[in-house]
Amino acid sequence: MGLFATLLCLGTVLSSSLRVFSLGSSCSAPLNGGTAAPGDPYWLELIQHQGTSAFNPNPSSYQVFRNVKDFGATGNGVTDDTAAINSAMSAGGRCGGGSCPSSTVTPAIVYFPQGTYLVSSAINTYYYTQMIGDARNPPTLLASASFSGFAVIDADPYIPNGYGAQWFVNQDNFYRSVRNLIIDLRQIPASTNAIGLHWQVSQATSLINVVVEMSTASGNNHQGMFMENGSGGFMGDIVFNGGNTFLLLTWKHFIMASLGKYGIQVGNQQFTVRNLTVNNANIAVSGIWNWGFTFQGVTINSCQVGFDLTTGGTSQATQSVGSEAIIDAVVTNTPIFVRTSTASNGKLGGSLVLNNIILNNVPTAVGVNNGPTVLAGGTTTIASWGQGNVFSGTSGTPTFTQGNIVSASKPSSLLDSSGRIFGKSHPQYANYAPSQFVSVKSQGAAGDGHTDDTAAIQNVFNQYSGCKIIFFDAGTYYITNTINIPAGTQIVGEAWSVILAGGSAFQNQNSPQVAVQAGAAGSTGLMEISDMIFSTAGPAPGAILLEWNVHDPSGQQGAAGLWDTHIRLGGAAGTNMQASQCPAGSVNANCQAAFLGIHLTSGSSAYFEGTWVWTADHDLDAGNSAQISVFTGRGVLSQSAGPVWLIGTASEHAALYQYNLAGAQNHWIGFVQTETPYYQPVPPAPAPYSTTSVYSDPSFSSSVNMAWGMWVQNSYSIILFGAGFYSFFQNYAQSCLNTWNCQSQIFNIDSVSTITVYSLSTVGVTYQLSVSLTGVVNESSNQDGFQETLTVWSR
Repeated sequence: MGLFATLLCLGTVLSSSLRVFSLGSSCSAPLNGGTAAPGDPYWLELIQHQGTSAFNPNPSSYQVFRNVKDFGATGNGVTDDTAAINSAMSAGGRCGGGSCPSSTVTPAIVYFPQGTYLVSSAINTYYYTQMIGDARNPPTLLASASFSGFAVIDADPYIPNGYGAQWFVNQDNFYRSVRNLIIDLRQIPASTNAIGLHWQVSQATSLINVVVEMSTASGNNHQGMFMENGSGGFMGDIVFNGGNTFLLLTWKHFIMASLGKYGIQVGNQQFTVRNLTVNNANIAVSGIWNWGFTFQGVTINSCQVGFDLTTGGTSQATQSVGSEAIIDAVVTNTPIFVRTSTASNGKLGGSLVLNNIILNNVPTAVGVNNGPTVLAGGTTTIASWGQGNVFSGTSGTPTFTQGNIVSASKPSSLLDSSGRIFGKSHPQYANYAPSQFVSVKSQGAAGDGHTDDTAAIQNVFNQYSGCKIIFFDAGTYYITNTINIPAGTQIVGEAWSVILAGGSAFQNQNSPQVAVQAGAAGSTGLMEISDMIFSTAGPAPGAILLEWNVHDPSGQQGAAGLWDTHIRLGGAAGTNMQASQCPAGSVNANCQAAFLGIHLTSGSSAYFEGTWVWTADHDLDAGNSAQISVFTGRGVLSQSAGPVWLIGTASEHAALYQYNLAGAQNHWIGFVQTETPYYQPVPPAPAPYSTTSVYSDPSFSSSVNMAWGMWVQNSYSIILFGAGFYSFFQNYAQSCLNTWNCQSQIFNIDSVSTITVYSLSTVGVTYQLSVSLTGVVNESSNQDGFQETLTVWSR
């Protein structure tokens, strides 16, 4: 069995072998395994497509699901399918081309049935697109020998004669996914520059089950991915075979200056990469800049260099790799695992953390280009090693370390059977037949953004949870009261279907109301939710968007989770909280979007991958990305005793905090990213909300008057493996960045919690880490580019 098929089957097994613990009234037996026949196409191809875009100017005629064969693609490997694929991508007045910065009203799934699709130029992807191949028989995008274009899949095309201008603002290039595709560059001459993916993206983006095939000729110019900027993001279960390099991570200003060996270069503020495999490449991962990357689960076979990192830049002008955190890697027959461009010379110039790295015939574990070996390799295991500034307890004095570092005790509940951090693939139900799904629209839900769908949706769960996979056809489903999802439920959206909570039930912050409840309190069982968005129609200051109660059954890790599922508050059509209602700098009670984004209750467990909790700072549908002032009380509150995996998650712009760990235990978190609200301190935190001990809120004062990136209290066995806590503004002005005082403190840990922190980067913050509200780690000790980075904190 090929590696691609193995990855897909693994995801299927994990999704299909779990017992269901709740059955709806129309169920005679639990769902159990899939019933698709061996030769059947993927269920997504066959299911009835009646999805709509509720706020599109022409919702009845706008097409969300697009099968490329319906647009003329043949998939025969001979006919040039480029024009047909790009027609499927762009039809219907979609957002792209450089004249539209963003839009939520033109979503699309561009679907590829089994086949080989010959392409001669780039597939330019439009905003809010999921490119999905047949998960049972992954199709191939075959670049022709005469291919002409920037990349086979281009997520942010450069405008011809545009002097570097692109279709989208890289930091705002949200809502993209590519899944179940093989990209084959091998018809292109080895000497020709060729790229599989140009993936300059931001939050709410994912690559899942993607393989790139490249030349293995010596000195070839093939490259799997190019990423020059952005603010991501998650990618997982990806394979790169051959080529000069898999992934180049670059500082955008260096693109033209650094052309040469690789031809092009790439980079991003932060990203999480899970389950990456690179075979027979010259360089597996080449990094020129970042603020922080977490690699969880890496396999490198027969490459010349595993990670090739440009280091040494400690200012914005000389930005290089700020932080690289790698865990659970297996590297085989590769001369050098990690190579830095400069020697550290006893001071911070790029942070590096290695944990549970298994080397097989790797002579150099860490070395300097044209310089000394820093850490000898061989056939050995690196338990926990770091390069950078290490801190302990309440001491603000760094110890520059280039050697063994503290190895956090990993709770067994967070580990798989091989002792690695557990991971679970995005459920795709590849072996299931369309008859095993039930459509909420077929059961009476309207999804038009206006009709009250509360009863219709609840009836679907009451009848079919446990024996059918619940399919939310594309649309916006307006609810006016709590939706209770029983344990044992599997939910799939279509191009990020939206549940929109509104009405009087959600308007009192002194009596908050749950919009969507995942499992009753104390419930145990399966809960899989993928490709959904939870939102509100304002004002909704009392809304708790998602209350997560369900716990996975004993021995069934990750049975309860979210994949590619997000919280979006304001800034989109249908929310009543756009630029016209909530202009930047205003404080309008009608622009209070929610009380709390996600609440993990004490009895829950959770596996969240790629989840973004976003209170909008700008209007996605205004046409000019106008800044707005929308208010949410809280981001993510976890009181869970675990296990909890927060993999590639982010929370931004809530008034009190982005993450609050209160009485939490057994959490794996990495990479995690936050932003402080742009309007603060006008009004100061917690305004326009008030604090309450019922939800374990932090306290505020005249000197602590901005939102916490992370607040940790009475929490134990927490591992933070890569974080970026950012504060870019004070009342929409950015002059504070010049003096690192947009915010005094952003990350507080009380005196009793047990948490180990690796690879923490901050921007605009005086104290990177505080203990009991006293600043400990000053940014001045850790300048590492535009950001400041500490390598380890423990006590």
